[in-house]
Amino acid sequence: MVSEVFDFFCARPGFPYKRFVETGRVAKCAVGKYKGRLVCIVNVIDQNRVLIDGPTSGVPRQQYPVNHLHLTKFRVRFPYTAKTRTIRLALEKSTIKEKFDETIWKERAVAKYKRFHMTDFDRFKLRLARTERNRVVTTQYKKLKKTVINNGMLFGKPVKGTKPLPKRRTKQPKKKEGKKKKVAAKK
Repeated sequence: MVSEVFDFFCARPGFPYKRFVETGRVAKCAVGKYKGRLVCIVNVIDQNRVLIDGPTSGVPRQQYPVNHLHLTKFRVRFPYTAKTRTIRLALEKSTIKEKFDETIWKERAVAKYKRFHMTDFDRFKLRLARTERNRVVTTQYKKLKKTVINNGMLFGKPVKGTKPLPKRRTKQPKKKEGKKKKVAAKK
């Protein structure tokens, strides 16, 4: 009952934060031996520590600091302080692993892993590929810019067949007013 009321008020528009530290919340370990593995929060010990369990990712049940967890948007329903077997069944039933693999987090983790394990030769090949890509992008940009300028769509030029823009006023040189007084030189 309390959970349903809580979910109702959190689902309101304008309520910005939806990832709470709660029983059943799926999280990703950020620090330590199990970094990068998915776990499930089983119980909240206090405001700084939670009891986690990751039966599908090989993380044993243990207490873990909340600051070392990245909370995901996924939540699994199981009884309060459930056994590991129950948590495993709930995780497999909800196919959390497949859902997490579709997120951007997984793509970033794979890219980070590849970047971390690059050799000098891989970095060299990457540098050459980037310069080649930049060369292609620059030539295409210049072609597009040239066509836009010729069409008259850039720098305020009118497109052919349309009314020309009014001419800009140019500054006229100021006329000298009055006569200059001649100063006689003293001898």
